[in-house]
Amino acid sequence: MQDLIPTIPSLADAALSTALQERIDGKTKPLGSLGLLEGLMLRLGLIQGSLSPQLRDPQLMVFAGDHGLTAQGVSAFPSEVTWQMVENFLAGGAAVSVLARQHGLEMTVVDAGVAHDFAPRPGLIIAKIAKGTQDATLHSAMSIDQCATAIAAGKNLLRQRPGNALLLGEMGIGNTSSAALLLARLSGAPIAECAGRGTGLDDAGLTRKISVLDTVLQKHAYAKEPLQALAAFGGFEIAMMVGAILQAALERRVIVVDGFITSAAVLVAARLQPAVLERCVFAHHSEERGHTLMLQACGATPLLNLGLRLGEGSGAALAWPLLESSCRIMSEMASFASAGVSEKEAA
Repeated sequence: MQDLIPTIPSLADAALSTALQERIDGKTKPLGSLGLLEGLMLRLGLIQGSLSPQLRDPQLMVFAGDHGLTAQGVSAFPSEVTWQMVENFLAGGAAVSVLARQHGLEMTVVDAGVAHDFAPRPGLIIAKIAKGTQDATLHSAMSIDQCATAIAAGKNLLRQRPGNALLLGEMGIGNTSSAALLLARLSGAPIAECAGRGTGLDDAGLTRKISVLDTVLQKHAYAKEPLQALAAFGGFEIAMMVGAILQAALERRVIVVDGFITSAAVLVAARLQPAVLERCVFAHHSEERGHTLMLQACGATPLLNLGLRLGEGSGAALAWPLLESSCRIMSEMASFASAGVSEKEAA
């Protein structure tokens, strides 16, 4: 299975980093006055190896899959909502659909493992591994072969998409449980600090969820390595995202990470190839309980904090204009020299 994992080289380039910082500092503004956007400009330049990074043909990919663990009552919504929301995406009625239209993002929904048969149509890729994962209280969620197939499919799907930016989205009732399990195992944090209310569990439901997830962690205590953990706990949509992330990183695409579940896929990919994180822009800080720990595990500073916990790629789509603005500032904003503006006087 390790043959599936490409080697992702570091983007570290001291000369380019210095040149980018000088270009940013030379713009007609006080030093550091554009805040997080300045770090974003630097990151985009390093990813693309350019003093004038440009974004083209951004791909918003929403990966969907069902989870056998929902049989244990870990979600406030029934598993049927997964396929119903996929239909809503395709009909253009979901929040992420609206945002994709607004920002001119090409949106593709990927059936990675939904327990439903979809009619083929534009905007939908049917790459189903199986109709949902197994109940992780009884079995590994995926076999190693299924996990490998999902990763390979994600890599292949990304290869077929144009552009130099990938925005990650997901849909799958029960997938906050998978993400919490992956976070707990790969970071060592207690499951009670990793698991949140997901789609809206009440206090009793959250207590039950944590108890179920603790049982799952104990049953699969052997699953300590990233790929073992992914097979034991992950959904098909998370595994397929891992493949897409690895391929995007290899191709030096900008990877725009949405919320808790997409961050779990990034965490797995980064445990396999740490330089993946150099290609990632984390869109927002989710309200889902474990996302703070997830961001810390990834060493990430998100762009937005809007109290979101919707998923779908909605946060990634909302953050997208900030990436576009960063590129335009790098290319179009005048420097002190070109504008004839006096710089700050030396003390």
